[in-house]
Amino acid sequence: MESPALTALMPVVLLIVLGFIAAKVDWIRASAVKDLSNLVFYVLTPALLFRTMSTVKVGDLDFSPIVLYFLAAGIIFAGTMLVFGFNTLAAARALGHTFSNNVMIGIPLIGLAFGQEGLVTLFTLISVHALVLLGCGTVVFELAQARQLSTQGQPQGLARTLAQAIKNSVIHPVPLPIIVGLLFAQTGWSIPGVIDKPMQLLGQALGPIALMLVGVTLAYSKLGSLIKPAVRIALVKTMVHPVLFITVAWLFGLRGVPMATMALAAALPTGANVYMFTQRYGVGQEEVTASIAISTGICLLTLPIVLLLLEKIGY
Repeated sequence: MESPALTALMPVVLLIVLGFIAAKVDWIRASAVKDLSNLVFYVLTPALLFRTMSTVKVGDLDFSPIVLYFLAAGIIFAGTMLVFGFNTLAAARALGHTFSNNVMIGIPLIGLAFGQEGLVTLFTLISVHALVLLGCGTVVFELAQARQLSTQGQPQGLARTLAQAIKNSVIHPVPLPIIVGLLFAQTGWSIPGVIDKPMQLLGQALGPIALMLVGVTLAYSKLGSLIKPAVRIALVKTMVHPVLFITVAWLFGLRGVPMATMALAAALPTGANVYMFTQRYGVGQEEVTASIAISTGICLLTLPIVLLLLEKIGY
């Protein structure tokens, strides 16, 4: 019988490998990486996020499993910041520890493992996943960046720092389309077909291009000393995150398919969106890029183990 984890992960692995090969044969030069990253971050990502959020009716969603998911993610995020300090590198690592590849891997995996019931829970998570993690991540990045500038001799008042961080966190290619899309959804309107179709195509291009960019960046990276921190991010994401979520879920009495779905979501490898953040803030690019590839590979082993663990505890 074909493994659901293998079926979901192989396209991701192949796209990363394809990007790696394209760089090695000089089809994509190192000078083009920044421009392609801008295309993904400023064009493809907003299109996908706005279109996803434009149909989300907040009142129709069951957020109880999602709250516990973010509780576990929040513990890991805060713990990472405590261990590595309040700086942009720590924020990049914290996002790498908690941001899952829910769309490219999660949707096919959950569909194969738990069917429609699992997909409903996953889609609820997807509808707010970027808003919560990327939104909070943006605030932390902005505050950490302001703090670093202050220590480098460019101080500014606390009120001004907070105001600037909030402004930069909202007027931003990630939170802004999420917020606008969510507000649009509550009006009951629908996106006109002539606009919706191009946005759909742009959104569909995000996953493959972002994953190929991971491969391209790997090809031009001198990993060496970065392997250890990259493996650490991958292990926290694929092992600590799901174990902590299962513990939290068990303590709060969450059971059944919703619990199992969230556990698998927590066990997924780091999403390529984290790479986009490191590119934007110019910190930890190679480390996070390597962790995306490594966590994807590790998941070939850890996802089946998580599935077996869920069956063992009788979710």
